[in-house]
Amino acid sequence: MKRILTDTTIRNAKPKPDGKPAKHTDGGGLYLLVNGTGKYWRYNYIHGGKQKTLAVGVYPDTSLKQARDTHDNARKLLAQGIDPSTHKQEAKAAQVALTENSFELVAREWYSKFSGKWSKDHAANVLTRLEKDLFPFIGSKSVAEIEPPAILQCLRRIEGRGAVDSAHRAKTTAGQVFRYAVSIGKATRDPTPDLQGALPPPDRKHFAALTDPKEVGQLLRDIADYHGAPETVAALQLSAYLFQRPGEIRAMQWAEINLETNQWIIPAGRMKRRKEHAVPLSRQALALLVSMRSLTGSRAHVFPSRTDINKPMGCNTLGGALRKMGYDSDTQTAHGFRALASTMLYEMGYPPDVIEKQLAHSVGNTIRRAYDRSQHIEQRTAMMQQWADYLDGLRDGAQVIPIRRAG
Repeated sequence: MKRILTDTTIRNAKPKPDGKPAKHTDGGGLYLLVNGTGKYWRYNYIHGGKQKTLAVGVYPDTSLKQARDTHDNARKLLAQGIDPSTHKQEAKAAQVALTENSFELVAREWYSKFSGKWSKDHAANVLTRLEKDLFPFIGSKSVAEIEPPAILQCLRRIEGRGAVDSAHRAKTTAGQVFRYAVSIGKATRDPTPDLQGALPPPDRKHFAALTDPKEVGQLLRDIADYHGAPETVAALQLSAYLFQRPGEIRAMQWAEINLETNQWIIPAGRMKRRKEHAVPLSRQALALLVSMRSLTGSRAHVFPSRTDINKPMGCNTLGGALRKMGYDSDTQTAHGFRALASTMLYEMGYPPDVIEKQLAHSVGNTIRRAYDRSQHIEQRTAMMQQWADYLDGLRDGAQVIPIRRAG
């Protein structure tokens, strides 16, 4: 088949002098249609006894070579009895379907549907996991066509960074997306169970915490003597007295402090298990809050950020202060106050249910949790006051005998 057009001819091609479209043939039914708005590649052919036209592209976005390649492919389809226009429409529809059913689109739909019920930190972590570790590699693939090896490659990349725990979390997140895709009819199965045993066990390293009474006493003295911001000192002291999660301590708001019941009511939206949590306040904790009111009482947060008073204290502030005091990730962390209290209170003989309720942990199996609505608030109130008194004794270097619950 003889080709006629050249790049120079195409660049110089214009409509007819009277303004009507000009048709410049290249051979085999391919031609360039030139009018007042642009230059369009077209292919005229006959299929099923009818003449049809295939839109090939627009010049210069579609070059002469590209137009000829598309033309050659269309002629091959025609030789097989396939209508090139129908084939193009089906390919376009398949691409649209792929985009609508892509892992990323389904994952974002899942995320928007459920993330409102999560804590802010958890929601942020899940989104980062998706955008950093999953979307770049399987995000554009159809959620129904992703096989275990493709997921494993994502997990291996994470594992290669030495983040085995993160790899397991990414696998869990991917599984949740696949199960959602199954529920809305965009996939038939969750392939992640096929990867069982493909990753090394997660590193269950616990947050470092001191548990020796003498060392705890020294820690409390170091906090009291710390020359940092008074908000930081108070937040660390409350961490020891109340042993709630660092994020909950940092985000404490004045509106959550009930001075009538001497309780801090943490709203469900900030709790890991999405349930409101009442924290009894000892005399020492109340005294700290009174001292803080003169500093931050006009703000929403008890411990506001120093760079933006509308936000809580930064997530690295407490850990950074401990490091400045000489406590690293192997000795004592901000989160470690929970382990410190839990370990010592267990050794003191307090009932496990009371300790776990104070830690805001679920207690018992699913059936028991369904029927157990008790908060052990009276027992926890007494325990928290005794705990605060015990810590003060350790801090002041007194001869402290561990508390043993009566009976």
